[in-house]
Amino acid sequence: MNTTSESLLIRLRSPDDQQAWAKFVEIYTPLIFYWARRTGLQQNDAADLVQEVFAQLVQKLPEFRYQKHKSFRGWLRRVTVNKRAEQLRRKTLTVVDESPSQFVDISSQNAEQFWEHEYKQQLVQRYLQLMEPDFDPKTWKALRDYLLGAPAAKAAQAYGVSIWTVYSAKSRVLSRLRTEIGDFLD
Repeated sequence: MNTTSESLLIRLRSPDDQQAWAKFVEIYTPLIFYWARRTGLQQNDAADLVQEVFAQLVQKLPEFRYQKHKSFRGWLRRVTVNKRAEQLRRKTLTVVDESPSQFVDISSQNAEQFWEHEYKQQLVQRYLQLMEPDFDPKTWKALRDYLLGAPAAKAAQAYGVSIWTVYSAKSRVLSRLRTEIGDFLD
C-alpha cells in the first residue's frame, strides 16, 4: 500500500500495469460484490456482475480523470448500476426476492446517502483487512476492541500489550487510511 488512491487511478490508465490492477481488484471486488448482492442477486450472479463491471472498468479507467470535487465512488457505483440494468434488460439473471422491500430505490435522495455510507464502510473495512497482517495479532485484537468501544486500558490488558501500543496502532491505522483512501472518503 505505497500509493495514494489518486495515484492508483492514474496508474490504472495503463492496462499493462498489472500491480495497479491487482491492487484495484483486491480493494474493490468486495465492495462491488456487496453492491451487487444488495440488489437481490444470488451469489453466483453477483460474482458474474462483478466480472462484467471489471471488464467495463478496463475499458473506462484509461480515460477516467479523477477530479477532487467529483465522486469516484459515485462514478464506480454508476458503472455497477448500469451493468446491472444491462443485465436486467437481457433478463438472464435470477433475483433472490423480487419484492420491492428488498431493493434500494437508487433514484431517491435517501438512496444516495445510503450508498455513500455503504461505500465508506466497505472501503474502510477492506483496507483494514489489508492492513491487519502488518500488525502483531495481539496488538490488532486490542486495537479492534478499542475501536469497538472498549476502554484502551482494558483492551490492552486483555491482550497483554501496553496502552501506548493500542494508541500507537490506532494512530498508524488512521494515518494509513488518510494516506491511502482519504481522497475517496471526502
